[in-house]
Amino acid sequence: MSKPVKGTERSAARRAPVVVVAGGGTAGHIEPALALADAVMRLRPDAKVVALGTERGLENKLVPARGYPLELIPPVPLPRKPTPELVRLPLKVRDSVRKTREVLERVGADVVVGFGGYVALPAYLAARGRVPIVVHEANKSAGLANKVGARFARRVAVAVPGTPLPKAEVVGIPLRRSITSLDRAALRAEAREHFGLDPDAPTLLVFGGSQGAQSINAAVSGAAKDLADAGVGVLHAHGPKNTLVVQEFPGKPAYVPVPYLERMDLAYAAADVAICRSGAMTVAEVTSVGLPAVFVPLPIGNGEQASNGRPAVDAGAALMVEDADLSPAKVAELVVPLVTDADRVAKMSAAAVGMGHREADETLARIVLEAAGA
Repeated sequence: MSKPVKGTERSAARRAPVVVVAGGGTAGHIEPALALADAVMRLRPDAKVVALGTERGLENKLVPARGYPLELIPPVPLPRKPTPELVRLPLKVRDSVRKTREVLERVGADVVVGFGGYVALPAYLAARGRVPIVVHEANKSAGLANKVGARFARRVAVAVPGTPLPKAEVVGIPLRRSITSLDRAALRAEAREHFGLDPDAPTLLVFGGSQGAQSINAAVSGAAKDLADAGVGVLHAHGPKNTLVVQEFPGKPAYVPVPYLERMDLAYAAADVAICRSGAMTVAEVTSVGLPAVFVPLPIGNGEQASNGRPAVDAGAALMVEDADLSPAKVAELVVPLVTDADRVAKMSAAAVGMGHREADETLARIVLEAAGA
């Protein structure tokens, strides 16, 4: 926590606010936090943004690559059922909160912005009564950490209407400017060359979040012959811990497997249709760029992924398949006819226009800076 300052010192502090973002664990938490960080720096180039994370999270790769300092704290995983870990939880929470509070004091935090997950809960508890808190919830069904944080937050921002948090303000999900400003048509040739895809074939983008999705991997790779016979090229991100072996079909458009997509903007530009999970971040991005999608909601949790994707389905911008129903035969029956129907793809793309909040990053950044007194 910043020490009280007076006169010119206080003015200097306000000219250079310190924003701490807590959104570690998965890309769905980290990417909105980084999009917010970028927006804060655009609005206040003199600001300092510090990210909180854990030693095992994906933030260890993503945060430094975007140029922001990362402070590691002990995670606080919350067991869903009674386990021996539940007995040890109070001690873990106390230790994590103490270490998080030390970080906030050392960096001179003026505001803490949480995006949910293991990192957010200790950040909220450490900041409570000391540093203003802003909560951002991406899903319609809020997670436990954000339910706790919202109780004593200065401002609560949500992605969609109807999110049951107190004082909720609908702002959308902060997205990278490389996504919200993406001209898919202008980048298509470059994107397909970048990935080694056929420059002219209808192209399917396949991904399952930052870690991949085994059911999607198996279903789409199992339909490789159907896709090849239909003249469809494929860019398939299978996840860094998974492997994918796909038969090659000479003379047909390439099926390109990759562990992870560093350039999602180019991946979106290369594609005509995506088949993917329907995490809040994914839904926001594909609708923002106007990419028709076949959503396969993650079959665990409280059903938030199905809820995330439903508005796009209702708008005619996406289809939805239950994970249990996904198979190579379903891909051949549903996805192949879609990817190869240019008129239908164009109509679905147009239906996505206007669904998102393209300025969510700067809207949230202004809320954060105001909470910081900057």
